[in-house]
Amino acid sequence: MPTLSLIIPCYFNEENLPDTTQALIKNEALFPQDLLFEYVFVDDGSKDNTLGELLKFYHRHPDKVKVIKLASNVGSYNAILAGMIYATGNVNVILTADLQDPVELIPKMYDYWTKGIKFVIANRSDREESLTQRLFSNTYHYLMKKIAIQNIPLGGFDLVLFDRELKDHVVKINEKNTNTIYLLSWLGYDYVNIPYVRRSRRKGRSRWTFGKKLKLFIDSFTAFSFTPIRILSFLGLLLGFAALLYAAFVVVCKFTGLLPVRGWPSLIVVLLVVSSFQMIGLGIIGEYLWRTLDAARGRPNFVVDKIYTPSGTKE
Repeated sequence: MPTLSLIIPCYFNEENLPDTTQALIKNEALFPQDLLFEYVFVDDGSKDNTLGELLKFYHRHPDKVKVIKLASNVGSYNAILAGMIYATGNVNVILTADLQDPVELIPKMYDYWTKGIKFVIANRSDREESLTQRLFSNTYHYLMKKIAIQNIPLGGFDLVLFDRELKDHVVKINEKNTNTIYLLSWLGYDYVNIPYVRRSRRKGRSRWTFGKKLKLFIDSFTAFSFTPIRILSFLGLLLGFAALLYAAFVVVCKFTGLLPVRGWPSLIVVLLVVSSFQMIGLGIIGEYLWRTLDAARGRPNFVVDKIYTPSGTKE
């Protein structure tokens, strides 16, 4: 009998989890009766009672629930990677813990898997969120599609279903500072896209801060594209060409007396422009170099504190 593993990262989801777990159990009735379920919850260093709520669900359904407690907060994508490592199903689903992505779509996604589709995306065609949130998200996913990963749908996605074969590839890659869900798309498998409208958050406060969004933006582009470096090279050539033209203009003016050559204003403008360009360039190169160093050090993406499995608790 096949097993469906649902990988659910959790961070300050104390208020959401009672509704989420109830919806998951209720949703089981929409699947074939011979399907087994495995719920892999990853507590990403939450400081509220998230772990307590997860353990309640674990004790109610000890035969199908795993709870992975991480030692510290490492970000949702590293938490997803941890869930992938401990998931054992033939097919896997990544789901957020706040019910903004509807669990009712999963049976339809699973039906595609039974027909031989190894990768199914639930794509956000719209979202019940503020204008600034929609603007940031739409810009991020648009740029990712245009200059990083061309085979992804517009609008972004967090709810995905994928075969164990894809999961094993991502786990083997074990990449740092990346978007784990987009890494599934990077593998290049054909997929089916199911559009939906993402719900607004009903309970609790989102911990998806601007700083985390900015880090994801930088991580994603450095992980999947060399476009920033290429833009930097192009601007350097453009600036160098402009400098040559300006130098030729100054020389002509000097020997023809066409215009008086004054030193301070023009010199300081050139210095400011070139210096700012150099600092931006060093910053972009530094982002790539820092990630190279982070990967070379070989530190783990996460540290597991405790594991609660059907066979018992492991430290």
